[in-house]
Amino acid sequence: MQNIIFFDIDGTIVTEDKDMIIPESTVEAIKLAQKKGNLTFINSGRPAFNISPRIREMGFDGYICGCGTYIEYKGEELFYASLDTDFCREIALKLRDSNVTPVYERKDRYYFDDKAVSTPELEEFKEIFISEGIRTDGLVEDDDFSFDKLVLWTNENSNTAMFRKALEKDFDIIDRGNGFFENVPKKYSKSTGIQYILDKLNIPRDNAYAIGDSTNDLPMLRAVPNSIAMGGAEKLYPYVSYITTPILENGIYNALDHFDLI
Repeated sequence: MQNIIFFDIDGTIVTEDKDMIIPESTVEAIKLAQKKGNLTFINSGRPAFNISPRIREMGFDGYICGCGTYIEYKGEELFYASLDTDFCREIALKLRDSNVTPVYERKDRYYFDDKAVSTPELEEFKEIFISEGIRTDGLVEDDDFSFDKLVLWTNENSNTAMFRKALEKDFDIIDRGNGFFENVPKKYSKSTGIQYILDKLNIPRDNAYAIGDSTNDLPMLRAVPNSIAMGGAEKLYPYVSYITTPILENGIYNALDHFDLI
């Protein structure tokens, strides 16, 4: 029976720093896993358009993006969940009143709020986007504004209770630490994306593997019996069945080798 492996991107496939290194051993491991007949999927919070060419050139079989709001397989879009435009505008205005710094994510672009306070983290994000040719001119006031999920930063003047009240009914609020929050519509997650693919391809859950490094990977890791934390991701250690070495110490290769997937 065919196995299937789900990979997070940042901190798992690519180093989570300005260098954004993809270890050669990772590239080799993906190829060997596929050569052995296994399917490989990216499972990321990133929107689909922000899966970089470097990642796509690795030849993954499919992509779960936006924390389960978008799914493609063999180049074909299988699933997409969008949010109503009026609802999106309502949320944006409430967050503006909360004095937080949001980035609105859609499968095809980002939107920003130029009336929100800026942060060093946001400016760093924009610098990376610009260097990668990603547009940063989308605004809340644009006629085509809408989003699938959003991230935001709080600051010392943010009304945290207000932003939580604005989102908690319709979104799962994931605290990524240091005042950074990822917010995903309640019906969707990295876990629902996995279940969709397992059902679509008729693959037993026992044949599914997931590898991640961050708290937003917990739904994915809990969705499969073969869960793997990258070395150094201590917060995940209690929830996984295997801990591999860090990303730059052949973490992916060693994990797949441990489970006889390569």
